[in-house]
Amino acid sequence: MFNSRAYPISCILGFAITFAVGVSAAEGPAGPTSQPADKPVESPAAAPVLKPFGYTPAAKATAALRSSGDFLPVPDRWRIGFPMDYRQNVRGGAGLNPYEQNYLKGDFAIPGTQDVFLNLTATSDTLFEARRLPVASGVSTVRPGSFDFFGQGRQFLVSENLILSAEFFSGDAGYEPKRWAVRITPVFSGTDLQTSEKSLVSPDVRHSTDRADGWVGFQELFVEKRLDGFFKPSANFDFSSVRVGIQGFNSDFRGFLYSDNEPGVRLFGNFDNNRLQYNVAWFTQLEKDTNTGLNTFNLRDQNVFLANVYRQDFIWPGYTAQVSFSANIDNSHALIDKNGNVQRPAPVGTIQDKSVDAYYLGWAGDGHIGPLNVSHQFYQAFGRESFNPIAGREVNINAQFASIELSYDRDYMRFRGSFAYASGDHNPTGGTASGFDSIFDNPNFAGGGYSFFTRQGLRLVDTGVALNNRNSFLPDLRTSKEQGQANFVNPGLLIYNLGFDADLTPKIKLITNASYLQFDSPQVLQLLQHDNKITRDIGVDLSVGVQYRPFLNNNVIVNVGAAALLPGRGFKEIYSSQTLYSFFTGFTFSY
Repeated sequence: MFNSRAYPISCILGFAITFAVGVSAAEGPAGPTSQPADKPVESPAAAPVLKPFGYTPAAKATAALRSSGDFLPVPDRWRIGFPMDYRQNVRGGAGLNPYEQNYLKGDFAIPGTQDVFLNLTATSDTLFEARRLPVASGVSTVRPGSFDFFGQGRQFLVSENLILSAEFFSGDAGYEPKRWAVRITPVFSGTDLQTSEKSLVSPDVRHSTDRADGWVGFQELFVEKRLDGFFKPSANFDFSSVRVGIQGFNSDFRGFLYSDNEPGVRLFGNFDNNRLQYNVAWFTQLEKDTNTGLNTFNLRDQNVFLANVYRQDFIWPGYTAQVSFSANIDNSHALIDKNGNVQRPAPVGTIQDKSVDAYYLGWAGDGHIGPLNVSHQFYQAFGRESFNPIAGREVNINAQFASIELSYDRDYMRFRGSFAYASGDHNPTGGTASGFDSIFDNPNFAGGGYSFFTRQGLRLVDTGVALNNRNSFLPDLRTSKEQGQANFVNPGLLIYNLGFDADLTPKIKLITNASYLQFDSPQVLQLLQHDNKITRDIGVDLSVGVQYRPFLNNNVIVNVGAAALLPGRGFKEIYSSQTLYSFFTGFTFSY
């Protein structure tokens, strides 16, 4: 408490002590100092001019830096800069170091503006993959005198993607949602596949066993505008925006139903202090390049409609709930891919053009409930196929998908357990199609890209369709995920998974998974293979992966993975008892 009587006494004592200390310091231990008359008095060293911590200067502020005073003018808030980074021992600048600031990655506004930014990104994504898959020896084999039905399944794949992205936008997202944006992302891709059998790279057996191919596709090409005139932002900046053009969209937390980059229109935004987010989107699908999977410049007659709402902190803090509606209206016509294989209509059963009108109601959640991490998904599919080639008739769709993953974190480790169910068709020639199929999935579940069954597409020998396709664990019997059509007469799937992740160091992460796989309904496969001995057992999928980030960021990422599928009885009846494997190494460099 302030004491008015004590204040004058304290001032007098403080002045006396300061005066005494000052005189003592001036005299030193030997008394008053004296200076020879012929020796000039040395001026004290000039005090250094202190810059703000992490300051990144601009040319127009150079003169201000030389001036002295208690305040230093800063031309804009983007130049406050970053503190010294212990990883690279750098502070602001304009070099190539990713920790440094410059105009090319959106750190500063474009000269002459205060709120327009340019962000350039270049990414090299390289993949080396060795694998063994079940393949037919074909009508002409590489090895004369070989009469085995199944040939040599060893393959080697090299893939290189160069991804360039440029974005102009107004309004720094660190302070407010973007007012407008323009983004373009071309991808230059090249692949080289080496196989051990003919008829794999082309149905023409006169071709070699190797195939090299390349393509350039646009994976992003859109404009975005914040709709302040229609939906006024709140005091906490709840907003609504519209995006038009080729853009990426993931319909759920794990990529189970739709995860693609396609041209369309998307309205999105949030409410209630960002606790409620929504998306309403329409996409018209482009044809994909056969060997790279990139967008081409040709439209296919397929439209996708998606709407979802997310609610954060739903019941439990840290848990986000989602409800969704999706529609896949596919009237695509006949197509032979660039390798000479029939993609549409599917060359199985009764071959005939078809249209698919499939609708999905979804409920999902992701987050944590107390110390337990939870991620779950449910879809109910309904609609119709005008003609299903396996059933040989029009069918009504009634299929389900459900998944759940529970995990627990302890220090640097995460222990996971998960289960997924995709319903199968018990009566493949009936009028109800109950085998679940997606629109364009890319699941990150039960090991994701490290898992053999998810990573590798397995062709159903001598049928023209695949058991499952690359980057999808659904055994949906499509010709391909990219160019085929959804098929709801399929055997379905059950996955029982246990996994363990560990951040061994800040730079190294270990991912391990063990999954037991079963068909839900093998009757479809029994019909196609003319073999009633096919059972539900697919087998055990074992995988391990290591991710290395040498600079503690995503500018350099090295992924190494290995997986094996130990066949079960049902899988052996379709293929063979041979263990299948996959090894891959991926290098990602970004700036």
